Amino acid sequence: MTDFGPTGWSGIKGYGWGDLEAVRVRLGAGADPNSGVYAFGGYDGKPLHLAAEWGTPESVTELARRVDDVDAEYDDRTALWVAVFARRLDNAHVLVAAGADPWRPMMAGWSPGRLALAGPAPDLFPVLAGHPGLSPAEAATVAEARRLIAALGNAGEETVGVACVANITANEAARRMEAQPVDEADIEAVLDDPWSNPDGSLGIVGVTDVPGGCVVTQPWGYAPSAPEVILPLSVGTVCYSMFANPKSGNQGAVSRDGVLEDSDTHPGGGDAGGHLTADEILAEYLYQGQAVAYCCAAAGLRVPDARAVVGPPDLWLRLPERDR
Repeated sequence: MTDFGPTGWSGIKGYGWGDLEAVRVRLGAGADPNSGVYAFGGYDGKPLHLAAEWGTPESVTELARRVDDVDAEYDDRTALWVAVFARRLDNAHVLVAAGADPWRPMMAGWSPGRLALAGPAPDLFPVLAGHPGLSPAEAATVAEARRLIAALGNAGEETVGVACVANITANEAARRMEAQPVDEADIEAVLDDPWSNPDGSLGIVGVTDVPGGCVVTQPWGYAPSAPEVILPLSVGTVCYSMFANPKSGNQGAVSRDGVLEDSDTHPGGGDAGGHLTADEILAEYLYQGQAVAYCCAAAGLRVPDARAVVGPPDLWLRLPERDR
C-alpha cells in the first residue's frame, strides 16, 4: 500500500484508469474503492468517478461492483453524472446496469438524465414520469450551440486571439480602440508572413459585424484579449475574449462595463464545478473543446460562419502604439 500512496491510488492518471489490470492490482493491495484519490497535494476524486471519465467499461464495472454506493457523490455529482458530462456513453450504460440512478437530482437541477437530454444521445435514458425535461429556453440554447459549433468549424486554431463584444458595431469597436484603418499593402505583407515582423503584426486586428455585436480577431496573436483592448470595448456592455496559447491552452477573460470581471478562464474547458449556475453548467457541457464558440455564445453573438474569426474581416485596423 505504501508504494501506492496514502489511499492506494496514487500514480494512476487520466487514461490510466482504463488499465483494468492496474486497477485490480491496487484493489488487491488493499486500496479502498470508496476513498478519495490523492494527487498533487490534494484529493482528485473518487476512483469510480475518475474511471467514469477516463476509464473503460471494464474498469468501471470492476470498481462499480466494489463500491458501497454506486451513486456516492464527489464534488456534488455522481459517477454517472461525470460519465454523461464527459460524453462517455459506454461508461454511463455500465453504471446504470450497476444500479446508478439517472434521475437523481444534483448540480443545480441537472440530473444525469436531464443533462443527457442536451447531449449527443438524448435518448440515452428513458424519461420517467414526473422528471423535468429541457425547458423551451434550454432547448433553444442546445439548438443554437449545435448551429454555432457547426458554423465556426475549426476556427479555434492555435495562436488565434478573439474578442466577442455584445451590442456594438465594428465601427464603434474601432472608435473605442482608437484604431485606424490599415493600408492594403501593409495587411497583405502581414498575411503573407505575420511572423516576419511580430511587433508590427501584433498591432493589427480585424473587426467584423455579426448579429448581436461584433468580433475582434487576430489569427496570429493575443492582442484581442489584452486589457487595453477588452476594457474599452466592454464599456456599457460585455466582452468575452480568449487567446489560443499553443503552450498553455485557451486563456480567457471576461470584461463588463470597462472592468475586468474574470481572468485566466478556460473557455471550452468543460469545467462543471458546483459553484456554477444551471445556465453555466449547460454552457460548459455544450461547448467542451469549442472555445471560440463558447465566447461567441456567452456574449450573445449569433455568428453565421467562421469569417469573423479566420477572415477576411470587415475592417483591418491598426491599434495605437500603447496597445502593442
